[in-house]
Amino acid sequence: MQTKDKIAAAVKAAVEAAMNDGALKFSDALPEVGLEVPPKKEFGDFATNFAMQTAKIFRTSPRKIAEEIKARISSDLFERIEIAGAGFMNFYLRPDVIYRALKEIYDAGENFGHLPNKNNVTIQIEYVSANPTGLLHVGHGRGAAAGSAIVNIMRAAGYNVESEYYINDAGNQMDKLSLSVNARYLELLGEKIDFPEDGYLGADIIDTTKRIIARHGKKFLNLPDDERLKILGDLAYADKMFELQKDLENFRVHFDVWFSERTLHPDKINAAIETLKASGGIYDRDGALWLASSKFGDDKDRVVIRENGEPTYLAADIAYHKNKFDRGFGELINLWGADHHGYVARVKAAMKMLGYDADKLKIIFLQMVSLFRSGEAVKMSKRAGTAIPLRELMEEVGTDAARYFFLMRSTDSQLDFDLDLAKSQSADNPVYYIQYAHARICSIFRQAAEAGLIQLGIRNEELGIEPKFSLMNSTAEIDLMNKIFEYPEEIEKAAAEYAPQRIARYVYDLASTFSSFYRDCRILGVEKDLAIARLALLEVTQHTIKHALNLLGVSAPDHM
Repeated sequence: MQTKDKIAAAVKAAVEAAMNDGALKFSDALPEVGLEVPPKKEFGDFATNFAMQTAKIFRTSPRKIAEEIKARISSDLFERIEIAGAGFMNFYLRPDVIYRALKEIYDAGENFGHLPNKNNVTIQIEYVSANPTGLLHVGHGRGAAAGSAIVNIMRAAGYNVESEYYINDAGNQMDKLSLSVNARYLELLGEKIDFPEDGYLGADIIDTTKRIIARHGKKFLNLPDDERLKILGDLAYADKMFELQKDLENFRVHFDVWFSERTLHPDKINAAIETLKASGGIYDRDGALWLASSKFGDDKDRVVIRENGEPTYLAADIAYHKNKFDRGFGELINLWGADHHGYVARVKAAMKMLGYDADKLKIIFLQMVSLFRSGEAVKMSKRAGTAIPLRELMEEVGTDAARYFFLMRSTDSQLDFDLDLAKSQSADNPVYYIQYAHARICSIFRQAAEAGLIQLGIRNEELGIEPKFSLMNSTAEIDLMNKIFEYPEEIEKAAAEYAPQRIARYVYDLASTFSSFYRDCRILGVEKDLAIARLALLEVTQHTIKHALNLLGVSAPDHM
């Protein structure tokens, strides 16, 4: 149990004792005991406004409630407790409490940052899911970074999570891919062609076609048109999937499941439609089948089967989400672009009609990304003249910077991505600043090993050394400890809020707190026991920085 949890438990026990004594009279459900770190050290290590929150419940002044709680707190955690203002409770921890907490973290070693398994249902997180018809662009990159970081964070928080990519490999976009590659194939082999009006014009289509020619030459040139179209379509699909997966791999994004939309056609779609018909959720009008989604919050009803009998995208999405629920996931999380906002009501309406709990489907929206270079907006790829591919961004700024910059801001806010800042090797670049802190700690370890204080790769306990944490009592040392103590709660909150930006902000603040420590606290040249204690604190700091960066999919270099 973390120190913060122990304080909350002590307050709760004191409240219950006061209620049993009749000093506080209970009339409603009590809120959780919220604790915050005060902005100034003189206000204590932790503070709570619980007495103010419960004044109406107990029908007593906040200060009186705080006094009753304080009188009944029985704990060896506190040096003292002060009541401030109208009823704030400020807690001052005994010094040995801080050192015990640090020792628990130090003893946990590589396990620190992995919270206990919640033994809950499995949560499915589906993200990216771009059409396999072109390269991933920077908008997909934001979704890839956010989705993979949320998966990492939720797993660290103890949730059971499965990640999935939904491959949109059926429908009109795949027909357009076949037609586009077929046209480029004929063109590159010297044939005169009329390029399809709505074909894909990107340079990546030419690249795909060139790779097909390099492998197969002219062998398809004299085939009947429909046969060549089918073969080239299949080869182009395989090539696009390979390139897409390669980009994701390079971006440190891994999926547990790749789900093909083709597996839904036609049986699973037909089964979903028939179930909706039976529930009265679908009706026939003008030869098409309509989903009565307006009854469940949509602005109008939607076509699911066209007059020609072909299913719409919505029909496939209904079947897909039905399939998800049928696989037994306790919660579904989708990361969608902000332009899909209106799609939520119709999908949730269908799930309700099918008898599922639509509240278990949660949508995280991703706002737009704007790239800037030298203060000017960058909208087009230099090479392709289209949306900037994710691989170009990785080539320019590196995977680490790309991922961290995507994750610095909440997904529901627009992101202005400064390319010049992302490439800079200065303290102004947040990812460089954090990584430099990690590399500096590693350098300190190497210097300490050369001085004979430690042995690299061997922990103190293996050498029979017990760090004397109580020797560290300066402000810089205590501040660094307290910042590390915050990490488990940050993971818990980031997981609950689907907010990787919390971890990005936390690890930056931790690096900044370390920098203050490094400025004020020498390691080499001080008394040996103090040096060993500070090195142990740095070991915990180094692990925490690396663990947080790993959650974000960012590397933690030993040298810079």
